[in-house]
Amino acid sequence: MTQTVDLFVIGGGINGAGIARDAAGRGLSVILAEKDDLAQGTSSRSGKLVHGGLRYLEYYEFRLVREALIEREVLLNSAAHIIWPMRFVLPHSRDDRPAWLVRLGLFLYDHLGGRKKLPPTRVLNLGTAPEGRALKDSYKKGFEYSDCWVDDARLVVLNAVDAAEHGAKVLTRSACTSARRVDGMWQIEVQDGRTGEKRQFRARALVNAGGPWVNDIIGRVAGSNSRRAVRLVKGSHIITPKFWEGSQAYLVQNHDKRVIFINPYEGDKALIGTTDIPYEGAPERVEADEDEITYLLAAVNRYFKRALTREDVIEHFSGVRPLYDDGNGNPSAVTRDYVFDLDKTAQVPMLNVFGGKITTFRKLSEHAMHNLREIFPHMGGDWTATAPLPGGDMARADFEGFLQEVSAAYPFLPFELCHHWARLYGTRMHRFLHGTNSLADLGRKFGPRLYEVEVKYLRDHEWALSAEDVLKRRTKEHLNMTDAQMTDLQAWFDDMLEKSA
Repeated sequence: MTQTVDLFVIGGGINGAGIARDAAGRGLSVILAEKDDLAQGTSSRSGKLVHGGLRYLEYYEFRLVREALIEREVLLNSAAHIIWPMRFVLPHSRDDRPAWLVRLGLFLYDHLGGRKKLPPTRVLNLGTAPEGRALKDSYKKGFEYSDCWVDDARLVVLNAVDAAEHGAKVLTRSACTSARRVDGMWQIEVQDGRTGEKRQFRARALVNAGGPWVNDIIGRVAGSNSRRAVRLVKGSHIITPKFWEGSQAYLVQNHDKRVIFINPYEGDKALIGTTDIPYEGAPERVEADEDEITYLLAAVNRYFKRALTREDVIEHFSGVRPLYDDGNGNPSAVTRDYVFDLDKTAQVPMLNVFGGKITTFRKLSEHAMHNLREIFPHMGGDWTATAPLPGGDMARADFEGFLQEVSAAYPFLPFELCHHWARLYGTRMHRFLHGTNSLADLGRKFGPRLYEVEVKYLRDHEWALSAEDVLKRRTKEHLNMTDAQMTDLQAWFDDMLEKSA
């Protein structure tokens, strides 16, 4: 029997997961279909920041910056385990933007979005401040401001988990192969990427949150067209050993005026990016090239005493940003704002989502539902602004207080492991630690911080079906494990799959 739902969402990135969550929480019946794993595309290949977009002020994107700054604190309150404040040091040089312009930008940044929790901007004497020790002596003056870190892939997964807990059905490895308007409804075909099985669904409305594939879904899948389009821009990052002391990040400027983030990453590493390059290839085949790696290394070496070489690069990755094509020739100047295209042909609506950024995904999702209000006049009202994401329901969004509680609750856990799980799962860590009293109760140890209880939880509750799902998106433990350990984990998944067949 063909299942009929209110809303069918194509795309399991941050926008698709956010919209599915928002819609399900309003009482709509929802199906979310993703052709790969959740967050496998752009949404796991970002700079891992919830930020206002300081540089967007140069392009007069005041509406977007204000919305992003407001959302920054909304998200901080909703998921303090995967989102936390970070201080950014901006070294200044006479060769860069003038100091008055930087001061003006930071003043607007402090006051445009009703900042409450985050500390304000301050001026630094880099010759005496500890934040200046790693920088070259020629940099005498700097500025320090606040933004937030986010585990991007986990943000996607937690939205999908919350959607499912509000009644949505989440289908991963399920490509939408066809969507046609038939008898006042969408007739949708989905193919399982593992078994090849095809399933049929009917839906009153369709949301296309395909990200880089949004136009492909419009044309090939839905047999439709749109007057809007995306501009694909490649952004690449490199991971190196951390080469400075302290928890602060750095924002530096390269010779071409592009800004580069240099952020602490996974404890002892640094995440450096990003580039902005027009991209015309297949989004799934994107990768960082050597010119980009050289470019990022040069940006670091312009500012820091410790010169990085190609041998310092532990890993690199690249993602395709699906930016709304506003006609701007400069990839860095292309708007990061989002645009909707509501196609109501034959009174069977299809909402296409163009653009967007991680920071504003919640507001984008809310606005998406506003666009569908006339289709679903009886749906519930806005609700996500005050609702914690799974694991974020800790008192006063106080992560440090929560960490003290779980450290006391599980005294057998090494503090580093307890902190690691608290960051990944927040209050949900109780779900796989309940009843454990020793390390032996955690089951097989796959890596330095990866135990069987966690892997089973990810398989059963977060749609993890392979070692890569666990190691690269649900966690970042591939950075801490050997090839042999990762092979053993995949063998475990293969064995589980065989037993369930």
